[in-house]
Amino acid sequence: MRTNGARPQHYAALDLGTNNCRLLIARAQGDGFTVIDAFSRIVRLGEGLASTGRISDAAIDRTIAALAVCADKLRHRRVTLARSVATEACRRAANGAEFIARVEAETGILLDIISPEEEARLAMLGCYVLIEPGDGAALVFDIGGGSTELVLIDTSEPMPRVIDWHSAPWGVVSLTEHFGEADSAAARLAAYARMRAIVAESMAPFAARLPDGHGTSRRLLGTSGTVTTLASVFLKLDRYDRSAIDGLIVPAEAMRQISADLSGMSLDERATVACIGYDRADLVVAGCAILEAVLDLWPAERLGVADRGIREGILRRLMRNDS
Repeated sequence: MRTNGARPQHYAALDLGTNNCRLLIARAQGDGFTVIDAFSRIVRLGEGLASTGRISDAAIDRTIAALAVCADKLRHRRVTLARSVATEACRRAANGAEFIARVEAETGILLDIISPEEEARLAMLGCYVLIEPGDGAALVFDIGGGSTELVLIDTSEPMPRVIDWHSAPWGVVSLTEHFGEADSAAARLAAYARMRAIVAESMAPFAARLPDGHGTSRRLLGTSGTVTTLASVFLKLDRYDRSAIDGLIVPAEAMRQISADLSGMSLDERATVACIGYDRADLVVAGCAILEAVLDLWPAERLGVADRGIREGILRRLMRNDS
């Protein structure tokens, strides 16, 4: 969206995922930007999509209510250049185009359904500055609600080059709905093993193309609610603190241990863990399974954590193209 021909003061990026609706409004500053407003809400747009093939009326209502808040912020901040994207839920849904049309009619926001490749590239563009220095390729991954994107990049130049990418058709919502909630510790552990196996199978073509990491230090950076949540558990935070999480480097083995511990807990037990709560308790185990599948195919000793991704990638691209 562009409202006039002048260079904009404020840029905006909106990312509507399968689980979350997120908005950033920023102004350019030097080589980067300063955030002046933000919004995030769990909308569960993809709830039930795996079984029906459609976005439900309840999910549409929740999402449009969140997007109406975003539209108010865009007007209030007088944003003159923005991009709003939708991802896996809208790609899969039979009524995705109908939903997009209704969003525009009721909120004025025009959502662009992006491809898995563009989703992967935007996520990488938004967080690559947090990759640890080093030689050899680095892997960036984004665990979403309906899919997981992986990008292998060459960081030898100031602007990283994409070597390869992959989109696995499993995210925290789709994987959780596929397996459901088990009713005993043994059943939960068995379901977790099956989750890891089905995700690994979906990543197998990409794993076969990955270079041999012998002789190099594997670098790994994750951007997602799963990764930031588990990092918060690692730090034993009482409440989420972005300043403590964004850019954190965590031992991969510690993240595996946290994942294993959570996989055996009941829903109520997971909900009592600080920084998980009931909002994430039902989805976090699926995220753990996806994370462990990533660690299996790219066995790094450390995991970089990014609380940034698609929105920041959109903002960087908007500002670069507009300069």
